[in-house]
Amino acid sequence: MSIQSVRRAAAILRELGAGHPRLGVTELSDRLGLAKATVYGLLRSLEEDAFVERDLETGKYRLGPALLQLGNAFLDSHEIRARSLLWADSLASRTSEAVRVGVPNGRNVLIVHHVFRPDNTVQILEVGAAIPWHASALGKAVAAFREPPALAELLESPLPRLTGRTLVEPRALQRALETIRREGVAVEDQEAVIGEAEVAAPVFDRAGHPVGAIGVAGPVERLLPEGRSDDAVVAAVKETARGLSRDLGGVRRFARHS
Repeated sequence: MSIQSVRRAAAILRELGAGHPRLGVTELSDRLGLAKATVYGLLRSLEEDAFVERDLETGKYRLGPALLQLGNAFLDSHEIRARSLLWADSLASRTSEAVRVGVPNGRNVLIVHHVFRPDNTVQILEVGAAIPWHASALGKAVAAFREPPALAELLESPLPRLTGRTLVEPRALQRALETIRREGVAVEDQEAVIGEAEVAAPVFDRAGHPVGAIGVAGPVERLLPEGRSDDAVVAAVKETARGLSRDLGGVRRFARHS
């Protein structure tokens, strides 16, 4: 398979995974600007390896089970996720809030681990969710410590507004990131979902690179009482991020920014 075919197959998988439960050949052809014959041939190849599957009644395609196996393999082999399991459980118990661990993924932050809030409320597992970096405390915690060229690229990329409170102006974001670098913690106030907030801190690897972030997420009235972050929650998040960084060998870099 040529490089072009690989990219086209990847585009088909992304389109099927973009919230559309089932799409037909014509729909995919129109969305991707590809010939129907090209789309059909790629779908047949993907179907043979169970990356997509065809609904016998409608003839439309959806993602296949092989992708779930690959996704699980990715999570199982991801070092920051593996090392965060105990830290995340401890942070959830300490704060009585849900805990999420995210890693940078292009212009998004990808949730690789999620611990439910330790109560009896109904909650939805968010592992695998991708959130625009600028609308998430996890994403901003990582971006604040990226090298200048990488950060400039993020600030120059599209910055979608998810709510009326989402920061989308590059200069405002730059100022927010400077505060995060100074304080070592990022706060998100209803920028992704109205009524929800998040407090997160960066995690560094042995080379001193920000490879992810860990934080607590929950109702804004609990995490940001009177409009500001709770000191105890901030302290717990920073201490947890420091411990996780230590496990990854990133003590020195983290210590400079704590």
